[in-house]
Amino acid sequence: MALKTDAVVLGAGVNGLAIAYELCRRGKSVILADASVMGAGASGSCDDMILLQSKKPGILLEMTFRSLELFKALTGDLPCDIEFETRGGTILIEDAAQLAVMEDFVASQKRSGLAVEIIDAARLRRLQPHVSAHVIASTYSADDSQVNPMQLMKGFMLGAQAKGLRYLSRTRPEAIERRAGHWSLRMTGGESIEAEVVVNATGAYANSVCRLLGFELPIAPRKGQVLVTEQLPALGETNVWSAQYIVSKLKPELAKSSAPGAAGAAARFGLGFAFTGTHNGNYLIGSTREDAGFDKATDPDALSLIAAQARKFFPVIAQAQVIRSFAGLRPSTFDGMPFLGEVPDRPGFFMAAGHEGDGIAMAPITGRFVADLACGKTPEFDATPFRVERAMRPQGAAHGA
Repeated sequence: MALKTDAVVLGAGVNGLAIAYELCRRGKSVILADASVMGAGASGSCDDMILLQSKKPGILLEMTFRSLELFKALTGDLPCDIEFETRGGTILIEDAAQLAVMEDFVASQKRSGLAVEIIDAARLRRLQPHVSAHVIASTYSADDSQVNPMQLMKGFMLGAQAKGLRYLSRTRPEAIERRAGHWSLRMTGGESIEAEVVVNATGAYANSVCRLLGFELPIAPRKGQVLVTEQLPALGETNVWSAQYIVSKLKPELAKSSAPGAAGAAARFGLGFAFTGTHNGNYLIGSTREDAGFDKATDPDALSLIAAQARKFFPVIAQAQVIRSFAGLRPSTFDGMPFLGEVPDRPGFFMAAGHEGDGIAMAPITGRFVADLACGKTPEFDATPFRVERAMRPQGAAHGA
């Protein structure tokens, strides 16, 4: 006998869980299904940043502002501690060329309402006393925050289950058909599900579900590798990133000219610096940005580069022990925008994938946004930039076809 429900959400990562939680809050019956277990994908293989400073002015920055508000509310609404903290963030600037780019970028962000500024080396060292002497300046925003991704997912899961969520692990759809006004899913675990609404929130693997309905979207895995240190005393007040990553997106020619061995390993791995202290005192040090298919293995060369970069910015870190490393596959899109919306000619089938590195930061607003759409309600933000139609193609067709 088929399991009947209002909605089935595919993917128990942070966005699938946020959507399931929001649908349950609205009184919908929901089944959440995952091919593995909660957090087995990108959401369990990432850092803990809610980073506002990396966003260009526009709708993603506006939605992250709103997401930050929702995180503050979730700390009281969810049934477990999600380890949400607002420590602020600094983006380290190494030379005059980076400074010029960041001054323009910060000015545009300030016009969009972000509380951010450029600070000099003396003020930076009051926030980060161990930073290398070669760093000449930094940005600073008091609003950059963090959350424990696993605790956040646990909170969404427990909160949704208290409202009736049914969770199926280690099962995925092998067939999806539209029948008599509803969706019928045949699952690999032997389950049969009938639902009015289906949400594909399977991250980098979203196309494996799309193909069951005869279409594809340009969602590709982008690997990020991270080191984890032993528990350490706090090394500074803020979380830290390097300007190199932002400059590489805004002015690629500067990144290439300043990269160590422009055609070398750092460029090959898409190296960028992120340095964040967890609630428990471990430091997460990253990361890479690699188009490596679905390979989730860590690479000794990449990990060595990450470690060397950490020592460059924070020489004191050479005294710390690294206790583990991991890699995750971020779901990337051609234009940096996720796909959030109903699929044309497939009523009741919704996409929620393609956030790349913004999945954790945008999870609360993604949950509300997609739940609004699935319930026939106009969402808080314009849905046009996220429409599936902008890049949908028949299964097997080439990009741009």
